Amino acid sequence: MDDSQKHPEVAARPQAKRVAHWWWIVSGVVAVVLAALIGFIVVVRDKGAPFPFDTRWMTEVAEDRGPVLDFLSYLMNSLGGNFLGIFVIPTVIIVVLLIMKRPWAAGYYLAATLVSSGMVQLLKKSFGRARPEDILVQVDFGSFPSGHVGNAATMAVTLAIIFPRLWVWISGVAYVVLMMFSRTYLGAHWLSDTIGGALLGVGVAIVVWAPFAAKLDGEHELALQRRSAAHPPPATTQPGTTQPGTTQPGKPEPQPEPRPAEFDGETPK
Repeated sequence: MDDSQKHPEVAARPQAKRVAHWWWIVSGVVAVVLAALIGFIVVVRDKGAPFPFDTRWMTEVAEDRGPVLDFLSYLMNSLGGNFLGIFVIPTVIIVVLLIMKRPWAAGYYLAATLVSSGMVQLLKKSFGRARPEDILVQVDFGSFPSGHVGNAATMAVTLAIIFPRLWVWISGVAYVVLMMFSRTYLGAHWLSDTIGGALLGVGVAIVVWAPFAAKLDGEHELALQRRSAAHPPPATTQPGTTQPGTTQPGKPEPQPEPRPAEFDGETPK
């Protein structure tokens, strides 16, 4: 492999290079616009009052509060915000990606996280929706959209793009759903706030992915090549064949065929 082939964008597959085309960007923009549209409807409709499904859901989760769900919800509250969720976890992810020699992946994750957090704060200030009254944790201003859920959705999608494995996608979806549940369980957000946060986080991750797509895919391909070179597969033989100099058990070693006598110009007597 020459030096030009080691560049991530050169090593990328053709389908990854096509990700920057309009439909990927549009799909992400649609999700972001839809999140903003929900917030606009919230503000215009009865000055930010909760939707009927918001109040019904809040009543249901409040009735189911108990020690186990309390512990799970407070844990998700720490993982998605505060010093641990805002600084420690993102820093650990970026450092691990750099150790894995994935600088473009680290840059993509950092860019998506910053854009998502900035968009959340912009929409919070723009809509100024009041939070529910029965809040079990300390929160800042603005209920729509949920910053915890927005960060969780951004992290889930970016990691699933960086590590394209089914279990990563399943884990990411489960993490986002748990975060959405915990925010309503703790009374920090209405259900519509968490839906808006999820749409925003997913949309931002997709939009930011487009310019990074070829480089991320090339990095992934080069990482697979390095792994294969470091751990080559063991040599195998086809069934029914043997290595040179060996015989199969129970079979005599084949004898060499007799060579014909060389013709010396005289007729044998």
